[in-house]
Amino acid sequence: MSRFDGKTVVITGASSGIGESCARKFVAEGARVVLAARSAEPLRRLADELGADVAHAVPTDVSDLDACGRLLEEAKSRFGTIDVLVNNAARNSRGPLEELPTDEMLQILNVNLRAPMVLTRLALPTMRAQDSGTVVNVASLAGRFPLDDEATYSTTKFGLRIFSFAVAEELRNTNVRICVVSPGPVETGFILDESVVDTVPPLVFSQPMSTADEIADLVLASAADGRRERTKPALSGKIATLTYLVPAVRKLLVPMLERKGEREKKKYLARHSK
Repeated sequence: MSRFDGKTVVITGASSGIGESCARKFVAEGARVVLAARSAEPLRRLADELGADVAHAVPTDVSDLDACGRLLEEAKSRFGTIDVLVNNAARNSRGPLEELPTDEMLQILNVNLRAPMVLTRLALPTMRAQDSGTVVNVASLAGRFPLDDEATYSTTKFGLRIFSFAVAEELRNTNVRICVVSPGPVETGFILDESVVDTVPPLVFSQPMSTADEIADLVLASAADGRRERTKPALSGKIATLTYLVPAVRKLLVPMLERKGEREKKKYLARHSK
């Protein structure tokens, strides 16, 4: 028996990166997956590759709250239930806050925080009725370590983490679990695509990179055992918490980390410009 035999898993942001890796790993362990993302064509290609009997693509813009409701209804209609919800979709625009258009700031809030909150709320009645289920929210160490030029993104990830912990307390006497996976930098287009990499703060590159598969492994582990939070890299998580709790430590560490990040970023750009 695999951990997720016969389980139905809904994954947002499933067309690439962490979400795509999660989809492949859940199916490999016996699950049926409902794949959501704005990018319809790669989403459908992934569903076709995984097989119609275990994968169903639902092109979805999670910033549209009505679309969130339709996504979960289609998941239940297709496979009968919702056992795991992975809120993975994310959006970011980097730069000083006063240079960020208000519409874009609100869109980051909508995708990263409002959508997971709404999807979680909509999934809970089904999970309560079946007396089982897990929501895994993909946050970020940016939610513990405030990043220059990413104020809105850091805010959403901080909010998603505390939202998850609060709802987990509400559900403590049930068999429904709310979990958080908080990664540092991940080797995906979210920070490494040539269209955005120049805007990524050096501080991000100061930390060890994880792969999408490594973070997906944490998502599956959380879906299986309900552990409240997992972070990767573990040391980066401890440093982020320390600097949040003791601002003086952040003041001391940041200049050193930025110098390291500048060097690592130059190495990355040099490798990928060849």
